[in-house]
Formats: sequence, C-alpha cells, structure tokens
Amino acid sequence: MIRSPQRRRFAIGAAGLGLAAAMPAWLATAQAQSVDEIKKKGELTVGLLVDFPPYGTVNSANEPDGYDADVARLLAKDWGVKLKLVPVTGPNRIPFLLTNKVDVLIASLAITPERAKQVQFSKPYAAATIVVLAAKKTAVKGPADLKGLKVGVARASTQDIALTAVAPPGTEIRRFDDDASGMQALMSGQVDALGCSTTVAAQIEKRAGAGTYEEKFVLRQQVMGVAMRPAQAELEKAVNDFVDRNKANGELDKLYQKWLGTKLPAMQAS
Repeated sequence: MIRSPQRRRFAIGAAGLGLAAAMPAWLATAQAQSVDEIKKKGELTVGLLVDFPPYGTVNSANEPDGYDADVARLLAKDWGVKLKLVPVTGPNRIPFLLTNKVDVLIASLAITPERAKQVQFSKPYAAATIVVLAAKKTAVKGPADLKGLKVGVARASTQDIALTAVAPPGTEIRRFDDDASGMQALMSGQVDALGCSTTVAAQIEKRAGAGTYEEKFVLRQQVMGVAMRPAQAELEKAVNDFVDRNKANGELDKLYQKWLGTKLPAMQAS
C-alpha cells in the first residue's frame, strides 16, 4: 500500500508526538542555556539550601545567606547580572533545576556518580566532612559499634548514603526531613548518634556545650559542585573557569574562612 505525502507527514508527526509523550517531563522542558542567554536575561537564578549552616542559612532579615549564597553573589558579579536566590530543600533541589525553576544550583550538592547521571557538575567549589556524632559516653569507635543503636540522618542526603553503606545489620537508621530535625532528635535522646557534617556537629556542640558530644569516626569527605542541567557544555566551561579563577585569586578561600573558620581544603572531584 502506498501512502500519500499527507498521510506520511501525519504518521511522522504522530510518531513525534508519541516520542514526546514518552519523554520524562523534565527532559521535555529542560533546555541548554549559555552564559550569553543568562546575560541577555540580566539575571542569574540560583537554587540554594537555607537549612544547612554555614553553607546555607538565613540572616536577620530572613534572607538567604551563607557560604553558598556568597559564592552565588560572586558568580553573578563576575557575569555582570542581577542575582535571584531561590530556597530549595534537599529532596526538591534537583527537580527545581531540571524543570527550569532555577538556572543553576549552588546548594551544597555533593558530587556523586548517582547524581552525575541526573545533573552536570562543575569542578568542586567546597567540601564537607561527614562524621558520626554521639554523646561522649557512647562507646562507638567504628561502624561495627553502631549495631543495636538508633542513628539519625537527613533523608536522601550524602550522610544517609554513606551511613547506609557501612551500618551493620541491627542498626536502626532513622531518617529525618532535614539536619535540624536530626539535631533535635539527637539532643532530645530520640537517637543515640547522628550522621552529619562537621559544621552541623559544631552547631550541636555550640548548643549543648563543649564535651557533651564528640565525633566518633569519619563517614566520608564530600566535595560539592555547582549543578547544571545536562548538555550545557558552554555553561559548564564558564562555571569551571569561575571556580578555577576564584580558587587561584583566593576569593573562594576568603569566603570559606569567613563562614567556616578554616582554609578552603584541597579538593578533587569524586
């Protein structure tokens, strides 16, 4: 049977619609974006956490602040555009990026192979050490000692992944919506230990008093990258150039020391 040109065009169009329908929703909307397009828009929209001090927090005016916010400000200044900071959460930050609600994420997002399948990462611009924290009297020296204990973590976080990988059978892992909930659970005795960053551990020590809790062992050192949508090679190069330049001139180190009180560590992508 010979199809008419009109029928052939209809069949091709229908197939295209079927393909589009089969695509994930984020892939249908996510578009490549260049620095020139951002400059033409005149504004850089950055997603960041506000519940992960000192990387992401809020100031006295209830505005996003912290190390990540300052890095975002530095990037916007470097590109000569206005900055719009959009608060995100651990679970929704990647969906916000993939559905074009933000241009990039500077949201304490650890570079992992699993996440690299969803987003494109820049070179590392920050790092955090993940530890198991518990009361000084709690006898924990390594993963084997977690058996029989209740250990809290922020759900779907790097510490969740790292703890799950090493916790022996018999460990009760309790997952919370964010670090703040995990902190409260540890300090109120709902859990025996907490998987958290050293910065969260410092916040707990500040609230509870020195000597109440201690870091038992290191779970992982995570490096963090600026996250972009896939297939944005030009944008990736521009962000990498920004990271390299501001590592070399000391600007990232100044911001890191401002917020974390220590030098920017040497970092390599995971």
